[in-house]
Amino acid sequence: MKILAVDDDPIILELLGQFVEAIGEHELTMATCGRDALEQLQDANSPDFDCFLIDIQMPEMDGVELTQRIRSMKRFVDTPILMLTAMSAKRYVDAAFAAGATDYVNKPFEVSELKARLSLVEGIVDARRVNTNKIFAAKAAVTGDSPVQQLELHEPISIYDVENVIDYTAMQNYVAQLSRTTMFGSATFAFTIRKIDEHHMAMSAFEYSSMISDVAEIISDTLAGRQFLMAYAGNGTFVCVTESGWRPDMEALMDEINLSLSQTELYNNAGELLYVRVSAGEPVRLIWQSEQTVMEALSKAHASAEAASAAYERAQDGFWLGERLA
Repeated sequence: MKILAVDDDPIILELLGQFVEAIGEHELTMATCGRDALEQLQDANSPDFDCFLIDIQMPEMDGVELTQRIRSMKRFVDTPILMLTAMSAKRYVDAAFAAGATDYVNKPFEVSELKARLSLVEGIVDARRVNTNKIFAAKAAVTGDSPVQQLELHEPISIYDVENVIDYTAMQNYVAQLSRTTMFGSATFAFTIRKIDEHHMAMSAFEYSSMISDVAEIISDTLAGRQFLMAYAGNGTFVCVTESGWRPDMEALMDEINLSLSQTELYNNAGELLYVRVSAGEPVRLIWQSEQTVMEALSKAHASAEAASAAYERAQDGFWLGERLA
């Protein structure tokens, strides 16, 4: 992979150079500040970096602002960004992930840890490349017998330009980081699109990803004013982590989201109106839990929303069956 490391400490850059050389299979470029990094990225001859390693505390432009600037560049909107920083306070963690960070590594770190994180990054790069190819191939296939590629139903999808929405891998890393800091008042909860398997089967990859993005934007707008992060986890499910001791009223939120969905009127490429509604699961508190149990809480919230969606469909089927038998 081609990696750009940004840090104002020459000792850290030298150490990273030694680490990456020891790991092998990677090409490291260095920048001594945010402005230097941007100048390199804006150079027409600069490589398409596969990964960024960014410090947070730097003069003039900190790592959070640099991350935001990188994410605004179309060619790096999906590129993994690892924050390498001594800043462990929760406000820095929150700001980094909200800005678009993929992972967060505290200094000092070992070469084995860096190697493990970069291996995960390689997997992310490969998976995203496959999904992006599917989406844009489907977008280009407009008529005729061209094969329509589908995203797998269980696959997370990257969502762009929606407030407080991050990649699901980043969400997992964020929650893992929370387990090493304070989680007082934190909770996780989820929403699942009803009949998601039917939507998935009826749509191309591009239509499906567009619908997921539209629903994400409506959920994000509904949660506006709250401190939260959200990610699409696959299977039509959006997982949220919220702060400040807020225990959400899931029924009220679900009704508000579904009202917005009905007013927005989503359509497929054929101009047909899509009936898209969500079900809400139960919120799960994250107070004083280990990393393992925090991950389990994320999965529990995910499963709760999917179970609520399935229960709703069974109830609807039972209602119509009863009406036919009456």
